[in-house]
Amino acid sequence: MAPRYMPIFLKHAGGPSVAGFAILSGIEAAIRGLLISVMPIAVYEMLGDAAQESRLYFLVGCCSLATGLMVPWLTQHVPRRWVYTAGTVLYMLGTALAVVGGTATGFALLALTLATVTCFVCLNAYVLDYVPRVELGRCQSLQMLYAATSWCLGPILGVWLRGLWAPAPFVLAGGFAVALAGSFWALRLGNGKAIARARRPAPNPLAYLGRFLRQPRLVLGWGFAVIRSCGWWVYVVYLPIFCVQNGLGDRVGGAVLSLSNAMLYTTPVMLRFVQKVSVRAAVRTAFLCGGGLFVVAATVSGLPWATLGLMAAGSVFLVLLDVSAGLPFLMAVKPSERTEMAAIYSSFRDVSGIATPGMAWLVLLVAPVSAIFAASGAAMLAASALAGKLHPRLGVARPSRGH
Repeated sequence: MAPRYMPIFLKHAGGPSVAGFAILSGIEAAIRGLLISVMPIAVYEMLGDAAQESRLYFLVGCCSLATGLMVPWLTQHVPRRWVYTAGTVLYMLGTALAVVGGTATGFALLALTLATVTCFVCLNAYVLDYVPRVELGRCQSLQMLYAATSWCLGPILGVWLRGLWAPAPFVLAGGFAVALAGSFWALRLGNGKAIARARRPAPNPLAYLGRFLRQPRLVLGWGFAVIRSCGWWVYVVYLPIFCVQNGLGDRVGGAVLSLSNAMLYTTPVMLRFVQKVSVRAAVRTAFLCGGGLFVVAATVSGLPWATLGLMAAGSVFLVLLDVSAGLPFLMAVKPSERTEMAAIYSSFRDVSGIATPGMAWLVLLVAPVSAIFAASGAAMLAASALAGKLHPRLGVARPSRGH
């Protein structure tokens, strides 16, 4: 049969679409959204002390960092599709351990954290493989938009379900983990593109770490992602503890987190703002305003509701950073280093998962939980100053030559 008469369903399918990646992000957000408000409280109830909880998160963060850095090496020996699938299985295992409760809660936290970093590294590698550089901003925005409902309803739904039956949010999250695995295989992402992968041996993790450190633009962009993630860590983990300690209850923290996550619906508008004013202006503004509000929230900690409101206002700028703060790194990645640098980029979660509890652990030795808000705000203000080093037209659409 002549090629021009080949049936459409026998032709080679096109590459994965931006919407496909957004679907995966949306389903994974359903898992994490349900657990984000209940896991800190479950761990706090197991340990009974905020400082001990910080130490546990610190140790889990160290394990997650090591895992994230080893994923690119692992994908050289195990097909990426199986590594991603292993991440979804870890989600299932973590939710099952959380249902058991008690001391198993700590192991559940570890499994869920490793699941997040494994899926995140693999998904970012797929994005860098299949999404053109000029489409990265739209891809990130669409991923957040698809995840908005999960992040908006998940936290308050999680605490409500936990009030009805303690294992309920974990059972539902486990169901979404099964759906994530099924959706991934339905999208048929395979193992990604092989760009020079067969021309050289599998890279040593420390070798590509050195290549990362020799590229100042990547280091700066990664630093922005770390500080942004630290802000979310403080907001997600320590704000609910602040609410419990100050008599506001455990449901208030989940409700405020859901309200803050509703801002994800505005990410298309935020993306247009970033494209209009440049990545540098957006990142500087977000860090400056968010950091300032966190610091002020700490100074009025004697008024718990005022602190809660100021922290919620600061979270709006964390969402703006979700849209813009990752772009300086992603736009500077070389095509030949996609998988390796996706692992480096994903390590911002783990480094923040080590730095934030570690910092909180030290702060809680001499100060109350509210002082953690001030420390995080100070870091964001410093990042605002560093953002001045970015190129002034980074992320601004340029007219095509000849048009």
